[in-house]
Amino acid sequence: MDEILVDWDEFRATRTQLGAAFVRILGYFREDGTKSVAAIEEAMRARDARGLVMPAHTLKSEARQFGGERLGALAEDIEMFARHCVESQVSPEEYLPRVVALRPLFEETLGALEREANPLVQRRPAGFDRAIGF
Repeated sequence: MDEILVDWDEFRATRTQLGAAFVRILGYFREDGTKSVAAIEEAMRARDARGLVMPAHTLKSEARQFGGERLGALAEDIEMFARHCVESQVSPEEYLPRVVALRPLFEETLGALEREANPLVQRRPAGFDRAIGF
């Protein structure tokens, strides 16, 4: 996928909009996202296209709220394919590789979001080490 991992402008806009509630809502994304990924994996194991639709839809929306573009795109791809499978009454197993890729991408995205949201993370200007000869 060509999408960036996180759209930081979208992330900052959401952080500004949510204000003091931001960290709490990001925590909900961790909880809900973990549940959604597990539900998607379980539905795929059961070859249940209908069971893929709602958790993929939820994950797509929540990921994009925080700027998680690549995760949102993959979740949307799974959702749309699952809807097609429901309408066509076919098994979703063709998408197994995409479902397998979902958990690591969720964890990578969540890690990036949480690092950026952590007020204790000390950030240095780019090139700082080189400027002082390290």
